[in-house]
Amino acid sequence: MPVSRVADFIIEASEAVARAIPGIRPVAFGHVGDGNIHFNLSQPVGADKTAYLARWEEMNRIVHDIVAARNGSISAEHGIGRMKVEELTHYKAKVELDLMRKIKAALDPEGIMNPGKVVTIGAATRR
Repeated sequence: MPVSRVADFIIEASEAVARAIPGIRPVAFGHVGDGNIHFNLSQPVGADKTAYLARWEEMNRIVHDIVAARNGSISAEHGIGRMKVEELTHYKAKVELDLMRKIKAALDPEGIMNPGKVVTIGAATRR
C-alpha cells in the first residue's frame, strides 16, 4: 500500500468488513512504515467458527478490492502464500501471471523453492 494511503486503507477496510460482519475484529499490523500491512480479521466474540470461516472468500474480496482501488498489492516480496495464490487471478492480468510463471520456471525449473506459494507452474515441474 502506498504509505500515504495506509491510514485511510485501515479505516476504510475496517469499516467495510464491520458492515459485512458486525463485531468482526480487524487487526492491522506489520511494516506500516513501508506500506506492508498484514490485515487480519478475527471472528466476533461468540461467533460460530464454521459460519465465520465460510465467509473467508467474501472478506478477502472486500479487503482486496479496497487494496486494489488504492493501488496496493495483495502480496509482498516473499510471495503470496498458498491460501491466496488463486486470488491473484482476480487482480493480475493474464500476461502478468504468465510472465511470473515464466520467471519462476526459469529460476526454479524443478519447482522446489516455495512450491505453490507464488504462482503455480504446473504439476510436471514440481516435485
